[in-house]
Amino acid sequence: MKIYYKLPLLLLLIVPSLLSGQKRWSLEECIRYAWDNNLQIQQQELAVEQSENNLQQAKMNYIPSLNASLSHSMNWGRSVNLQTLEIIENKLTQSTSANARAGINLFEGFTKGNEVKSRTLQKEISTVEVSKIKNDISVEIARLYLQILLSKEIVKTADQSILSVEQQVDRTKKMVDAGSLAYSSFLEIEAQLAAERVQVVNAKNQLKSVLLSLVQLLDLENSNDFDIQDVNIDFMIQDFNGESIDNLYELSQSLPQIKSAELNLKNSDIQLSLAKGRAFPILSFSAGYGTYYSDSRDQPFMDQFNENRNPSMGFGISIPIFNNSQTKTNIKNAKLGVRSSQIEVKSRRQMLYKEIQQANNDAFAYYERYLASERNVTAMQESFRYVQQKFDVGALNATDYSVAKANLFKAQSEYFQSKYQYVFQLKILDFYKGKPISL
Repeated sequence: MKIYYKLPLLLLLIVPSLLSGQKRWSLEECIRYAWDNNLQIQQQELAVEQSENNLQQAKMNYIPSLNASLSHSMNWGRSVNLQTLEIIENKLTQSTSANARAGINLFEGFTKGNEVKSRTLQKEISTVEVSKIKNDISVEIARLYLQILLSKEIVKTADQSILSVEQQVDRTKKMVDAGSLAYSSFLEIEAQLAAERVQVVNAKNQLKSVLLSLVQLLDLENSNDFDIQDVNIDFMIQDFNGESIDNLYELSQSLPQIKSAELNLKNSDIQLSLAKGRAFPILSFSAGYGTYYSDSRDQPFMDQFNENRNPSMGFGISIPIFNNSQTKTNIKNAKLGVRSSQIEVKSRRQMLYKEIQQANNDAFAYYERYLASERNVTAMQESFRYVQQKFDVGALNATDYSVAKANLFKAQSEYFQSKYQYVFQLKILDFYKGKPISL
């Protein structure tokens, strides 16, 4: 029976240890998990495999085609004896034939070589698209990760705020009971406590919402115990005077969106060469071998197969003269495709340059906002300490105290927001420099 008395104690010891052992995800773990499990990435990786198959097929087109056939036929009724040219009436005759043929285009306007080049570029484009999706997901994960850290800071601040108000409620109640303060002061501080509870609820709901967004981005099935590691980002705060836009732009030329556009331009040039190549004559070579057997002859099967051998060899040339202007139209469209790809490269480079300008400007703006909010929260803390001292001695009413408390919480929230937004912008600038996203 003593064992049963010990079970509650064991549970009290085990449960906290299990809770403390809950996995907390780092930013790097979140990114790696997304790369391994994101369905969009998996879909694009299949496109890479398909492009690899198409490339192998383009290479196999250099190999001659080879076909073989074997047939056996039976005839009734009137037929002719091929040996004596005698008419045969109502007799079953059988024959067997075998053929093999190989053919290859020796020249077709260099289309085979250009097709291999095009398929190679298409494979590279598909691979680059995988990198682009991974980069986009990494940036979004970093944004949500920092948003979660921000929400945790606000929850912590709200909890600390409500704790101080609860202490003021107890103190005010004692002073009201002692007759030092009017009952209205107690009601006002109670209202402030209710407002603080709303702040806590809102902050916790915001934290849950951002956690859910990250869980959904990671496609996690079980999100009940999901949490991230607490990271102190204060060491990342540094003086910021702006980056060189041109330097960032040069460093960002290896980003997937630029490489993809450049590869598409190269592929457009090859597509133009392919279209022009189809206007050239096609020179082909073929070779064949055939034989047959017929029971209308008295010779054995293998003897007939040996005697009836029929090897062949030939060259051919196909000259395109007029095909409803299809070749000419394809060349025109291919030229337009080259121009379109050139414009796309310029457009993406312009867009990237503007994004870098905006990112640098945002980083500078958030840095100034961070400095201003830091000074503001310091001033608000000093002001609130003065207000609290006056409230403690009854020289200030609860309404003024509540206003000062709300202003302090607002200043603290703005400070945390500007700090995390500034760090996120620094990570974006690092991303343009080619650095992996990490905390």
